[in-house]
Amino acid sequence: MSVVLGDKSKFAVEVGAPGQLRRVDLWAAGVWLTCDDNVAFVPQFRRDVSETAAWLRTAGGSPLPFAGLDPKAVHQRLMLGSQADEEAETEAGYELSRQFQTLRWGPTTDNVTAHLFRDAGRLVITWDFWREEHLLNHPEHAGQVFVAEIPAEELMRILDDLVAVLDGVPGPSEP
Repeated sequence: MSVVLGDKSKFAVEVGAPGQLRRVDLWAAGVWLTCDDNVAFVPQFRRDVSETAAWLRTAGGSPLPFAGLDPKAVHQRLMLGSQADEEAETEAGYELSRQFQTLRWGPTTDNVTAHLFRDAGRLVITWDFWREEHLLNHPEHAGQVFVAEIPAEELMRILDDLVAVLDGVPGPSEP
């Protein structure tokens, strides 16, 4: 038995049968994010998702930091700033990138680097896949930045429902 929360074309989670280790599949903008590791250690994963939901409820997330750049270009610029070697801007670029990073939910999501930006009631999530093995198996992902947009309230509801399912509360019925 599995429970699907959300819409895979925006943001969705599919959770498998209960247990300490549980299958958790994430999608954003129709892209399967957990394709490299979809087994979550529930206590850690639940804590991380809960923290993200709480952060979003307190209006966490900032607007795009660079005026005039689209979300993909901002993601790429943040990645370049966080990867600079031995330059004065290395620490500042790394800190700026960390300010926007999201989906830091342990091994299940550590195959992507994701950023979240808030535009009033709308969230924009950008990500790329970075593991060499993943890119060899999915060459179409190399150099690609993906973008998902979702109303903040909708993402918070999905995350709250996910926490409830991980706690053993039956999930909402699929439409």
